[in-house]
Amino acid sequence: MSGPAEARVRVLVTGSRAWSDSAAIEGALDRLHAEHGADLVIVHGACRWGADVLADRWARWRGVAVERWPADWARLGRRAGMLRNAAMVASRPELCVAFIRDRSPGASHCAAAAEAAGIRTVRYQVPTPGRDGAGADCGAEAVR
Repeated sequence: MSGPAEARVRVLVTGSRAWSDSAAIEGALDRLHAEHGADLVIVHGACRWGADVLADRWARWRGVAVERWPADWARLGRRAGMLRNAAMVASRPELCVAFIRDRSPGASHCAAAAEAAGIRTVRYQVPTPGRDGAGADCGAEAVR
């Protein structure tokens, strides 16, 4: 007999800090919620901007469980995001859903790591011509 933890369907949501299309995130997560119901768990990197915050807001509105994996920027510096992404992938979610804008290096890295680990990955990509995708660190203050 399987316990409640075994029935959970953990979905890693990774995405660009610049992602602002809430409808795309809501649509993708609504479909997963319809399929898995109360067993769905959203796993994300706890960024205060972009796809992570939109997925977190979606989950709170619907009462869906969330695992937040914040990067330790203060201790690990610039490599914190990539190390956090690797840890989320190593936690073996059943699916990775990536919302990539402007060739985001962090979201692209996380999606590629999930694919390399054999985790089914669905990518939503939006190119923005003329932009390099640069922005403030996810967990860092926006003070320059």
